[in-house]
Amino acid sequence: MDNRLAAFAKLLDIMDELRSKCPWDKKQTLESLRHLTIEETYELADAILENNLDEIKKELGDLMLHLVFYAKIGSEKGVFDIADVIDEINQKLIHRHPHIFGDVVAQTDEQVKENWEKIKLKEGKKGVLTGVPSALPAMIKAYRIQEKARGVGFDWEEPSQVWDKVIEEMDELRSEAAKPDNLKKTEEEFGDLMFALINYARFIDVNPEIALERTNKKFISRFEYLEEKARKEGKDLKKMNLSEMDVFWNEAKKLE
Repeated sequence: MDNRLAAFAKLLDIMDELRSKCPWDKKQTLESLRHLTIEETYELADAILENNLDEIKKELGDLMLHLVFYAKIGSEKGVFDIADVIDEINQKLIHRHPHIFGDVVAQTDEQVKENWEKIKLKEGKKGVLTGVPSALPAMIKAYRIQEKARGVGFDWEEPSQVWDKVIEEMDELRSEAAKPDNLKKTEEEFGDLMFALINYARFIDVNPEIALERTNKKFISRFEYLEEKARKEGKDLKKMNLSEMDVFWNEAKKLE
């Protein structure tokens, strides 16, 4: 047997044993596993951002366990098993890649995406945006909405057009924020600006979620350096002024 198949078969056997004998595993449901799966997904995303290949391998294993776990529960309910899950994705991949398994021509990734959206509509999707999960974080959701709209031709033509929109939204936000008791409208304009920035990021091939998370990590690293330096010098951050903090902050930047 292929080593990959043998390893997968062993995982299925282990899952059967855990489900029948382990008190914790026996107690789990589709609903109870949900938040754990979300957590594992974020841990994988973090490992990818850190380019920690060993950690990526471990987190993929954790996610694989969850997939097998869901399939095991599905089989107990008599609604689907792991073979059904894999058969369905196999069929979907073949159906949605007619440029590989059929006679459709698609030379670029953009053509592939356009074909996907057309195929999804033929499959009975009510609209182009119905495939965007409502529970997605707002930034990722905005990015996916824009991608899907682009798949049917609803998009800007040049990055410069999107940048002009960013400037327009920035001016509108500044105008609304300057007015008293105008939080609702200010919030709306802030959202419009964020949406435009995400759109611009897409046009310059930057993933806004990854870009922001890298900035988060950079800020955390610099701030932790600032805290540590202040601690070593016996200083209290709350009593330091911004100029004093900036000395340590700039040291952290140089160390990068």
